Amino acid sequence: MLVAGTTSDAGKSMVVAGLCRLLAHKGVRVAPFKAQNMSNNSAVTVEGGEIGRAQALQARAAGLPPSVRFNPVLLKPGSDRSSQLVLRGQVVDTVRAADYHTHRRRLAAVVADELRSLRDEFDVVIVEGAGSPAEINLRATDIANMGLARAAGLPVVVVGDIDRGGLLAHFFGTVAVLEPADQRLICGFVVNKFRGDPALLAPGLEQLHELTGRPTYGVIPYSDELWLDTEDSVSVVAGRTVGRPHPPRGREWLRIGAIRLPRISNSTDLEALACEPGVLVRWVSDPADLADADVVVLPGSKATVRDLAWLHERGLAEAVLDHARRGRPVLGICGGFQMLCARIEDAVESRAGTVSGLGLLDADIAFGETKILRHHETPWHGYEIHHGRLIRAAADDWCGVGLRSGAVYGTHWHGLLDNDELRRGWLTEAASAAGRHGFVVADDIDVRARRDAQLDAMADLLTSHVDVDAVLGLLDGGPPELPTITTGLVP
Repeated sequence: MLVAGTTSDAGKSMVVAGLCRLLAHKGVRVAPFKAQNMSNNSAVTVEGGEIGRAQALQARAAGLPPSVRFNPVLLKPGSDRSSQLVLRGQVVDTVRAADYHTHRRRLAAVVADELRSLRDEFDVVIVEGAGSPAEINLRATDIANMGLARAAGLPVVVVGDIDRGGLLAHFFGTVAVLEPADQRLICGFVVNKFRGDPALLAPGLEQLHELTGRPTYGVIPYSDELWLDTEDSVSVVAGRTVGRPHPPRGREWLRIGAIRLPRISNSTDLEALACEPGVLVRWVSDPADLADADVVVLPGSKATVRDLAWLHERGLAEAVLDHARRGRPVLGICGGFQMLCARIEDAVESRAGTVSGLGLLDADIAFGETKILRHHETPWHGYEIHHGRLIRAAADDWCGVGLRSGAVYGTHWHGLLDNDELRRGWLTEAASAAGRHGFVVADDIDVRARRDAQLDAMADLLTSHVDVDAVLGLLDGGPPELPTITTGLVP
């Protein structure tokens, strides 16, 4: 079955994760699958490859280790018009949007092969679509939505975010713009993130059924607890707070300004901090936004040198330097760590040659053609995804995972802050350096357990608010006989 969305960030990733979780709890052997993903939020798999972060979470929901099989094609945007092509976990090319169609046949064959293998091995495969299936301008090269559904004979359920408004039109239009053969695979709808009285929505859903001949399987209420492991950059917006801050255990809050880089990657690294009581994490994009920040975080970047230039253009570079000069904490993760170093030699991503970094860490970086992909479990768990190599380091060691100089810290590791003991120690040091002596670090926050609790919560929401039997019934019966909508827009 394929779970599509009316838009990016409609909630299809979490619906897939919830379905995987509830099926796994029933003892069903289930696997997630996303044919093609476009995201700079990624994770390292058991094979030492790279997949979308959401598929790693879905694998966890299914009780499986992350595997390149679950996301065979990953596109990592480095600019508005080109992306790094990751095939079965490894970088194979850089492709431009204009010539992507030349790769379609090869990619479609890989997708078909991986999906066939998973269907042979597992009882159920829950497939996540990409973006919207109604992007008819891309239909000819589509391998992730209706192109895949048609090729594999998959029934399709469409999820929509009603919190954005206009959802009924989205549902109707998603079906109506498709050609008849694609329409017949769309079996029904799921409303997501609903606030208010369901009775007020019911007449609209009844009319939608009359207009399309398709049921709405359920209305999932909005939950402010479902925010970990967000995949789409749609949710990473300057001025927005990460997660749902809880009151501090002590007298003071610790305010963290996370710089929203244009080509940000693995923004999910900040989520572990946002799980902590009394820690307020906010995305920022202007120097003034750092004025009241106790801690500044430079996250990962898919284009380190270009984003470093953006920091200078925005005046943020000087703001970060001023913050550090006052002895206040700065943390750089992956690309952000590279920016903190003295010198960057980049003949790979930007091809800019030698570039001066911010110089807050006495170290140098050189980019290599081959991407480093590492998964760590002891003594700390985390993973690395980067082209930059540390070629000189005179700064102090930081817990064996990076460098530090006073209150400036840097690491290539993603997921490092998920380590509860390390995170608590770092927060204690950061709060002290920031002068927040009334901030108290909680001793009972378990980020991994919080992630599992979120998956359980999503499964419970589906069980309580969706006709799960009807949805899962599509797995056995396939798409039922459904009418097509004639609008004159498609033949």
